[in-house]
Amino acid sequence: MTTARIIDFLNTRRPEGPCLVVDLDVVRDNFKAFRHAMPDSSIYYAVKANPSPEILRLLAGLGSNFDCAGVAEIEMALEAGATPSRISYGNTIKKERDVARAHALGVSLFAVDSHEEVEKVSRAAPGARVFCRVLTDGEGAEWPLSRKFGCVPQMAVDVLVYAHQLGLVSHGVSFHVGSQMTKVDAWDVALADAKRVFVQLAKQGIELKMVNMGGGFPTKYLRDVPSAEAYGKAIYGALRKHFGNQLPETIIEPGRGMVGNAGVIKAEVILISKKSDNDNHRWVFLDIGKFGGLAETMDEAIRYPIRTAHDADEMEPCVLAGPTCDSADVLYEKNMYPLPVSLTIGDEVLIEGTGAYTTTYSAVAFNGFDPLKSYVI
Repeated sequence: MTTARIIDFLNTRRPEGPCLVVDLDVVRDNFKAFRHAMPDSSIYYAVKANPSPEILRLLAGLGSNFDCAGVAEIEMALEAGATPSRISYGNTIKKERDVARAHALGVSLFAVDSHEEVEKVSRAAPGARVFCRVLTDGEGAEWPLSRKFGCVPQMAVDVLVYAHQLGLVSHGVSFHVGSQMTKVDAWDVALADAKRVFVQLAKQGIELKMVNMGGGFPTKYLRDVPSAEAYGKAIYGALRKHFGNQLPETIIEPGRGMVGNAGVIKAEVILISKKSDNDNHRWVFLDIGKFGGLAETMDEAIRYPIRTAHDADEMEPCVLAGPTCDSADVLYEKNMYPLPVSLTIGDEVLIEGTGAYTTTYSAVAFNGFDPLKSYVI
């Protein structure tokens, strides 16, 4: 969403080269929408989506907790004003020395999904609380997650029993339905799995207390998406369906849904060409591509809204590509992108919905290009 504040910033500052501009007012509104939609769930912002200090300070001041993927993100959250009790080390793949460092910083909540990870946590963070991540199929997500994270529900039972035996606090389970999930009922099956794990652990005298329902909350790209309120209603219904009146503590981890629509990338057209005299389609090259922050165009999964000053003119489908000397740096070719026929070299374009997973994916000096600059207003 290109807000008036972003337009004013770009017109006034005229930053050189591609850059991301994030409007904190939109982030604030998104946080309030999640809190209103799911008032009984603790919000843990997924720092990896956009770790800008200004965003972290804003969210810390609003009362957000933080889902961190590593020690550096934990230190960022602490620097922004979060206390250790408001931080979850949510990565299931951690070096033992990083677990120890997080524990020394006061963090006491860790994700696991295997016996081996439990052993590391038990040695490096004795007595800590752990939750086990359960696999989901990710059906309906525009950016599905792989089998890299999580385990099947029965193994989750075994992992949490093992954690208990090693002196850890088996605190709960987690799952992630897939990023940019547009099906509001996607949490239903995962919550059914979570309930089964709760029941199995209770039979062995272990009382779980928490369900981490992950992220997946979408931002608007080319298609409208359900509101936070719609997700909250569906998720609460699924919780009541599977847990009845004995509702567990719940966590949500919005990342894309928190900051995605708050950011806009300003880019420039650097070449428009064809591959032959009878080629029916133009190739439009921007000064930003997959390696400059638009990695989520991989397999053309995320289709960003692109605005130009010529959008009232005739449109035609184009191949859209980035500037690097790498053949993989093509954004949209299988499903070409409609752009104005009148678009010319030197024109600026605004790529909307880019507040999440852009600066953090930007390469450092690949082909000599600078990392994506970021301005938070």
